[in-house]
Amino acid sequence: MPATYEPIATNTLGSATASVTFSTISGLYTDLVLVFAGSAASSGTDSISMRFNGDTTTNYSYTVLSGNGSAASSGRGTSTTSIAGALITSTEQTNSIWHIFNYANTTTYKTVFARGNIAGALVRAGVGTWRKTPEAITSITFFPDSGQNFATGCTFTLYGIKAA
Repeated sequence: MPATYEPIATNTLGSATASVTFSTISGLYTDLVLVFAGSAASSGTDSISMRFNGDTTTNYSYTVLSGNGSAASSGRGTSTTSIAGALITSTEQTNSIWHIFNYANTTTYKTVFARGNIAGALVRAGVGTWRKTPEAITSITFFPDSGQNFATGCTFTLYGIKAA
């Protein structure tokens, strides 16, 4: 990673897990970046979603675009309980990067950009917004949408981006 990326925390799963949370995130950076590599513990494909500060109310919205080389699709959610972004599957390694902009600001809503791929299947990009009364993000929870688990060995690394 560039010198402006500072590793904050890494979590490599020792067993299948329903969600991963990074908590007590310091406000020392301008933005956050989460890098994920792994697969689902059971069959099927699922969206990976995120929530901030334990907020499970309908303060989120998102738009996703997907393509597989021969067709494209899109999806949108408004007033949802999480931001959907990248995908996960049990059949192939999935990689995704999540950018969380201006996370420590206490006067603006938070914006997320996610992009990911399933090497033999598709690519996906999405944007999302957390519209709760503006507050700094101090914890982030990632989870598969339909109740799958992340497989043993999945890696989540959270980076802080230093001010330029």
